[in-house]
Amino acid sequence: MTRFDDRAKALLNRLREDYESGATELALTTLKDLAAYVKATDPAASDLAPLLDELREARPSMIVIGNAMTRVQSLLENGDTPLAAVDQIAHELENASAAIAAYARQQVPANAVIMTHSASSVVLGLFRLLAQNQHRFSVICTQSSPGLEGHQLALALNDLGVPVTLITDAQMGLFITRADVVITGCDTWLGDGHFINKSGTRLLALAARAHHKPFWVLGDSFRHSDQASADVTLEEMPVNELHAPEGDWITPRNIYFETVPESLVTGGISEQGVFSFPGSPGR
Repeated sequence: MTRFDDRAKALLNRLREDYESGATELALTTLKDLAAYVKATDPAASDLAPLLDELREARPSMIVIGNAMTRVQSLLENGDTPLAAVDQIAHELENASAAIAAYARQQVPANAVIMTHSASSVVLGLFRLLAQNQHRFSVICTQSSPGLEGHQLALALNDLGVPVTLITDAQMGLFITRADVVITGCDTWLGDGHFINKSGTRLLALAARAHHKPFWVLGDSFRHSDQASADVTLEEMPVNELHAPEGDWITPRNIYFETVPESLVTGGISEQGVFSFPGSPGR
């Protein structure tokens, strides 16, 4: 087993213990932490490889992190310095998010009521772009139990001066009728016509389809995985978040992510453009 120094252990722990950030935000934070680590320790490219491997496997449901580390490793193998490689991939990921927001903006009508689930930094980027361009809209936001990531999104929208209705996840079916469009993020595009996102996304997709609401999924090419939905590992978080009662016959479960078939949603938006399903988004 590889032994890591204290700085590397702290970097890994921050990644493993962050259950609130979306995939892109967490990937960018990890790249920033990795750049700081490289500046502080000045490792040789070969010495950085074990840490990249560990970071790649730390959050299996967030493939964007693993793919970012793979791209860093590829640049190192092509002769880039560690700091240049990390900075380059962070730059590419940031640019991808900006391009997605620009494409997604075209799918939002004037005065739209947008419904979303969880707290995707890519979706928040879209909301910021709409607000900056004085595109009038409001948001229906689930609180996204049990982590309550939706509370962070509601606060961010409040800071932007955007009207937001914060609801429990159980009210998705009730409020879908008030939405004009549904937009969520995506943690992983799978190779068999599914994607992974926060648990509850499938229920929202079913509700949207039942009421004929367009549902767009935002996710960049860093999220591509060749895995099939039956083979993925879905992260299960500590059950103490549920505040469940104790009992010999009670088994609490807290699986944070789920697979969703692309057939339930309208399409995907990547940095390469807008793609309707069936068919795969640009990856």
